[in-house]
Order: sequence, then C-alpha cells, then structure tokens
Amino acid sequence: MVYFRVMGINSHSCLRRPGGRRHEDIRGSSMDIQTLAIPEVVLVRPRRHADPRGFFSEVFVDRLFRAEVADVVFVQDNHSLSRDKGVIRGLHFQLSPHVQGKLVRCTRGRILDVAVDIRTGSPTFGRHVAVELSAENGSQLWVPGGFAHGFCTLETDTEVLYKVTEYYAPECDRGLAYDDPTLGIAWPDLDHPPILSARDRHHPRLADLGDVFGYDGPPAGS
Repeated sequence: MVYFRVMGINSHSCLRRPGGRRHEDIRGSSMDIQTLAIPEVVLVRPRRHADPRGFFSEVFVDRLFRAEVADVVFVQDNHSLSRDKGVIRGLHFQLSPHVQGKLVRCTRGRILDVAVDIRTGSPTFGRHVAVELSAENGSQLWVPGGFAHGFCTLETDTEVLYKVTEYYAPECDRGLAYDDPTLGIAWPDLDHPPILSARDRHHPRLADLGDVFGYDGPPAGS
C-alpha cells in the first residue's frame, strides 16, 4: 500500500490514498493512473508482466500517456546517479519559453520525489505532493510545468531517469529553496546533513520568488 503526503502553506499535513484507474492499450498492456491531491500531478505505474525469469514492462507508451495523462511531446531523457543516501537535488524549474514538464522514475534504489505548486493564483499554490519512487515499485511521477521539482535519495547508489518536454536552457534555469519552512516539506530523517550542490543551497524562498508562473485553471472553490 502506497500513501501520499500533501502539505503546504496554510494547510495541515495529511495522508491521502488517491483514487486510481487502469487503462489498457490494444495489446493488453496497461498502466495504473492515480490522481493525487494536487490533481495536475499524476502517479503512473506501468503494469509488470512477471514470470519465473523476472518481469517485462512497457514503461512508456506515447499514445497512452498523451491520451490519459498529458498531451505533450518529450524531447530529452536525463539520467542521474547519486552515490550517497540523503542527496537532495532541487527544487528546480525552468521559466518560459522553456518550461519543462517531467516524467520521473527511479531505476535503482529509492527516492522521495517532491513537486511544489508555484503557479500564482492556483488554489494549491505553495502546497506540495511527496511520493516514494523506487526500482521495486516501478512508479513514475508526472510533474507538469508550473511546479518546482526535487528529490531526496533514500538509498546509496540511487539512479533516476526522467523525460522532459523542453531542452535544458541555462538562461531559464531557476530554483526554490528546498528547506523553505513555509513549504512544510518533511524531508527524510538522516544521520547526517543532507548533501546538496552549492547552487541548490542558495535558491530563494517562495516569498522571494516572484510571479514565475501564472494559473489559468478554475478558481478556488469552483
């Protein structure tokens, strides 16, 4: 059983078991899609076909993803290796005109993956979703544009692969402070300080970020 934590500004922490549905393509392969407490962030779990040898899984099917999750085109795949437990990468995002959506999965080890809503005017502005992705559970997290993304490794030698909808654009590359107390992110308890790059230690807090993304969805309470 997997549960998901959603916390943030002016909100209480909560555990939410999301609803889910299964979609099958014409070959009979399928994936589970689970909408989380921030509905634009989606958990995808491809079905695994197991036998005594191991398993086979279609980890990404373009037509199925575009029909059921987001109608986007991925242009680049990225791969990271974190040698130590407690490595935090993030929180990262890219500005317009190179806003990135990300489809994240962990192929070795485990991570706590976090998406923070930074769309000004959004009813979930400043709140976040945190899920565990691992090689064992095979889950993937869809993080659309308008969110800051980051993760913390829960094991040594953890590898993360993610697909992105825009090429890396250093002039648009920005970040949000992982330890901003207003975000309320409960990073894992470690026996040592978290390991970050020099850059990730100096991102601004949410209050200092400015209006980096707009929101064009329904207003709160609608």
